[in-house]
Amino acid sequence: MLGVGKVKIILFSGPQCHLCDNALEELGKVTQPLDIEVRNIRDNAQDYHQYALRIPVLLRQDTQQELGWPFNVDQIEQFIQ
Repeated sequence: MLGVGKVKIILFSGPQCHLCDNALEELGKVTQPLDIEVRNIRDNAQDYHQYALRIPVLLRQDTQQELGWPFNVDQIEQFIQ
């Protein structure tokens, strides 16, 4: 677990994405404080090409590791350790 500060996570999302809504719900259950940025892949061509077929995807900014859907709160907590 990170000793100081919040783990910074980017949630790659898209418009009208019900799976992304589910991902946000799971993130809301995490007990460790997180700094979450929701990034709409349609706002950036590179994000769109990289994640369009994979959203929702979590990206840890410190390690650049990704966690792709489907995931649950237990998997997120393990991901941020």
